[in-house]
Amino acid sequence: MSDTTAITTFEVKLPEVPLTKFERERRAFYRLLPELLQTHRGQYVAIHDEQVVDCGPVRADVVFRALDRVRSDIFVGLVNEKPEPVARSGVRRVLDDRKAKR
Repeated sequence: MSDTTAITTFEVKLPEVPLTKFERERRAFYRLLPELLQTHRGQYVAIHDEQVVDCGPVRADVVFRALDRVRSDIFVGLVNEKPEPVARSGVRRVLDDRKAKR
C-alpha cells in the first residue's frame, strides 16, 4: 500500500498599503533617473507630482526653493550613478526607562 499525503495549499492576499506621497515621489525619482543622468548629472533635483520642480548643486537650496513653490511633500535626490551616502543628523534621542515601565 502506498502512503501518499495530500498537502492543501492556499493563497493569502493581504490588502495593499497605499504609498505615501513621499514614497511615490521617491519612486518617480528612480524611474526618471536614466533621463535625469543625461540632463541633470551631478545636481540635486526636487520631485513633486512625479516631475522635476527644481534643481541645483546645493541640496538645501533646492529643498527650500521647492518647498516655497509647492508647499507639499517632495523628494530631493542627487542625480548620479552611485547611490547617495546615508546622511545622519547627529541628533540622538535618549529614551526614558521610566516611561517604558508604566
